[in-house]
Amino acid sequence: MERPAWAPPGIDISVPSVSRIYDYYLGGSHNFEVDREAARKAMQFLPGLPKIMQANRAFMRRAVRYAVSEGVNQFLDIGSGIPTFGNAHEVAQKADPEARVVYVDHDPVAVAHSQAVLEGNDGAGIVQADLRKPADILADRETTRLLDLERPVALLLVAVLHFLEDSDDPQRSVAELRDALAPGSLVIVTHASYEGIPLSKEQAGGAVGVYKDIRNPLVMRSREEIARFFDGFEMVEPGLVSMPDWRPETPVAQEDPYAFSGFAGVGRKA
Repeated sequence: MERPAWAPPGIDISVPSVSRIYDYYLGGSHNFEVDREAARKAMQFLPGLPKIMQANRAFMRRAVRYAVSEGVNQFLDIGSGIPTFGNAHEVAQKADPEARVVYVDHDPVAVAHSQAVLEGNDGAGIVQADLRKPADILADRETTRLLDLERPVALLLVAVLHFLEDSDDPQRSVAELRDALAPGSLVIVTHASYEGIPLSKEQAGGAVGVYKDIRNPLVMRSREEIARFFDGFEMVEPGLVSMPDWRPETPVAQEDPYAFSGFAGVGRKA
């Protein structure tokens, strides 16, 4: 298998990566054949996966603009993935040129490309770390350089919590991050769920099985379980809803049925 010139040294290009699969769904070019193969297998069961990912990105952009409109111009985006058009820093800095953004990902490919995209942008940086270890994220030099934790921060946990199993104790990670944030901070979450998918649970479960096979289990949680990630936050209207239903900017009736899969919400720390 030929190694692309953009692939960082030491990356095993025979092992699929969640962030590169996501890049493929969004029409990106920074993925390997092994990632495309896994994505195509998942799409055999859940053909609307690209539509779900597009709805996810659209929600993220609306939520970032909402944060800036509320006076929050610092962003901590954990599980940020491979840069694509309309990243959080582009949306935030267009709305407020003084906005600061810290991206966090554990995938070396995502980190390498983020470094390239962010070169020359003093208001944004990338940290290689894992959501399971919040203390490492908070103590990193880029985090402390860019973010003032004495002021409100928007914490983005977009399409990442469903890759943490219950044994990873994701609620502990979210609580640790929440406790480090100033009052007025926001948490922005999307999470996969069987609820809303226009297919039977059994068929959608085939796609979940693909992620399990590549050792990146996708944990489908109920709305009630997802709501627990907002403990200690006050939900922002309209609450925990499907992604297109959160403060839509275009008619929701025009959305693809797959876009309503899973849940999204924003909470504010009192």
